Amino acid sequence: MADKPILTLEDAKRIATAAQAEAQRNDWRVVIAVVDDGGHLLYLQRSHDTQFGSVEIAIQKAHAAVAFQRPTKASEDAVQSGRLIHLVLPGMIPAEGGVPLQIDGVVVGGLGISGVRSFQDGQIAAAGVAVLTDED
Repeated sequence: MADKPILTLEDAKRIATAAQAEAQRNDWRVVIAVVDDGGHLLYLQRSHDTQFGSVEIAIQKAHAAVAFQRPTKASEDAVQSGRLIHLVLPGMIPAEGGVPLQIDGVVVGGLGISGVRSFQDGQIAAAGVAVLTDED
């Protein structure tokens, strides 16, 4: 059997902490969702006054990033350039803020951010992903 890296709960918490720090620096209230490589929720946190509608969106962004193994911004860009098929891809949220999480080049989970503008969600997600890339 082949060994593969996994995303631990401790990893998820470190990623969420880094993402939350970026959100707080900008006074943005968001939901942060981390899913495993099967798209199942591993960790979730919501700023106390963030709209609850962002909970499912953050989870779906993280899930889509794992399912399609690319940032959700790729689908947002595709839609903006006229590739409307991305609007009906099962499970896709064509808005920035969902990113795959990789360890040693293997997708081990996904991070989803929701609560502010799409590009701001992406900025927060980048701060979370940096936790894993700084370890390489």
